[in-house]
Amino acid sequence: MKKKLMAVIMSVIMTGSMLAGCGSAAGGAAEGGAKETLTVGTNAAFPPFEYVGDDGKPDGFDMALIKAVGDKIGMEVQIQDMEFDSLVSSIGGKIDVAIAGMTVTEERQKTVDFSDSYYEAVQAVIVPKGSSVASADDLKNLKIGVQLGTTGEFIADEIEGVEVSAYNKAVDAVNDLINGRVDCVIVDKNPAEVFGAQFSDKVDVLSGTDFDFEPEFYAIALPKGNTELADKINGALKELKEDGTYDKLVKQYIEE
Repeated sequence: MKKKLMAVIMSVIMTGSMLAGCGSAAGGAAEGGAKETLTVGTNAAFPPFEYVGDDGKPDGFDMALIKAVGDKIGMEVQIQDMEFDSLVSSIGGKIDVAIAGMTVTEERQKTVDFSDSYYEAVQAVIVPKGSSVASADDLKNLKIGVQLGTTGEFIADEIEGVEVSAYNKAVDAVNDLINGRVDCVIVDKNPAEVFGAQFSDKVDVLSGTDFDFEPEFYAIALPKGNTELADKINGALKELKEDGTYDKLVKQYIEE
């Protein structure tokens, strides 16, 4: 598929974490003129947005984007790899912000604020080769695999008669699909394409438009009420889009 694909595929099954101290996004200037630290939570199992790189550290589009944001606002970015479902609750404690292909939802907005959206996405359905699933009606009464706490889980929970199996990592859901434990997997389109290429002889990836899935918008999750940090990050995102950095990263991580 893309130049980065093989590196991504090799890292999908890997796990990794980086230890970092609590961030200082809400504090004053660091001692000795050093940069303040922005501690960023992610879940490095969602390629091409985040995955474990060859060096064992989180890599991907989101990681490159948040580091570019850090450069713009003069903060040192430190990444913490953690379970996706714990990201929102960790903001303001273990981490300062989170970027992890996270969709803006009303439920999450009760707990955190969000930056301006930086990517529009849609869900996709992964099915075994030869599956008869082709539309929303075909999803009824199936066993559906999803990643815990994601839009895929929210969608599956609303489908009539389904049995939902939630996993900490999307690749675990795909492995159970291949082994016949679930009938399909609902996950965002870009990682679905990565898994589809990895297991091209065993699965097909169906477009979410065939299932009437609505577009969704990724954004950086921020501490509730921290307008100063939100303004800085939104300003940086705007500059990165205007100066061409954003498009460069899209081509590097998503389109190539």
